[in-house]
Amino acid sequence: MGVFMGRVSLFSCLWLMLILFDSNYIPFSISLFAVSFAFFCLLSLQKHHIYFYVVLSVIAILHMWTVGTEQFYIITYLYFLVVDATFRLQGYLLKGYLIVNFVISILYTILIKDFIIEVILLHILFVSLILVGNRIFTERQELRQMYEQLLGEFRKNKRMNASADREARLEERTNIARDIHDSVGHRLTALMMKIEILSIQNKERDYEELKIMAKEALKETREAVKALHQEEIQGVASVVQLIRKLEAESQLMVKFTMKQGVLSVALTNKQSITLYRAIQEALTNVMRHSSYREVQVELGKSAVDDVTFEIRNRILQARQFVVGFGLTNMRKRIEEIHGKLHIYQTEQHFVVVGTIPCVVKEIEKHVANSSC
Repeated sequence: MGVFMGRVSLFSCLWLMLILFDSNYIPFSISLFAVSFAFFCLLSLQKHHIYFYVVLSVIAILHMWTVGTEQFYIITYLYFLVVDATFRLQGYLLKGYLIVNFVISILYTILIKDFIIEVILLHILFVSLILVGNRIFTERQELRQMYEQLLGEFRKNKRMNASADREARLEERTNIARDIHDSVGHRLTALMMKIEILSIQNKERDYEELKIMAKEALKETREAVKALHQEEIQGVASVVQLIRKLEAESQLMVKFTMKQGVLSVALTNKQSITLYRAIQEALTNVMRHSSYREVQVELGKSAVDDVTFEIRNRILQARQFVVGFGLTNMRKRIEEIHGKLHIYQTEQHFVVVGTIPCVVKEIEKHVANSSC
């Protein structure tokens, strides 16, 4: 937004100078400025910018040949359009627009017969600088895209390795639990049976303490086996693992942002599944309808300890959208657990924002309803 306001301000200042210092008929110049301003603002909304830049140059020519008096201001304005086009046009489009403006400037200089050689040399120097600058800018953009792709691949590989390590740990835990159950558990059970037999055969001796110790050992062994069978992570952390696995299996590059404290929020199994399904549906929606493959997923904690999530992806052009079956079903799922979902789009992004209440608040609400 700041860049856009800066461009608009500079554009308006140049036209103000044209109106005040380079116009024989100010009302006509103001009318041309209004038309130019409309086309300049459209540059931020459309994908194909070359036509709007050409129209802006044509309007400048019209002003120059009808009410213009000074060469400096109109040439400066054309230079500004060329510099602005450098960041929006690439390849032959930019070169073609440079040639058009170069020819316009030279023809105007020839017509007024003022500093022809100097102006031509200045134009050549300026065009050369623009081409070199555009080449550097394009190379940096390509390097940035390559870096983001490599970074995305690195993240995917890292998450796939983490998932493989986690599965290996779970498998190892399962094997350990099975071994403990088959060996130690069975031996403790056999030991308790022998102690019981000895207590029946030899009633003079007290085996009660041994029986208690054996029962406690068997109980602790069963609890250890049960703990080893359980998943390592629950709640929001488990949702994060599932989303990362989904990213590794898809063609999306997900940028995760987790706010401080969100991993400590307690969620029920139903809430965790709902959160995962909501994010999964949002990512699926991106794969179906978006031309971009980069998605921002943000998980946070609100001031009242609710879990908040936001899925944001870029769009080529803001259009009226209809909430389909998937998003409607997502909203129903979240509302069933007393959450909220908001879907909207800006000029550049499609955004899904939701809130899921924490377990403690749900318990308090249930207790309050019960007491009533």
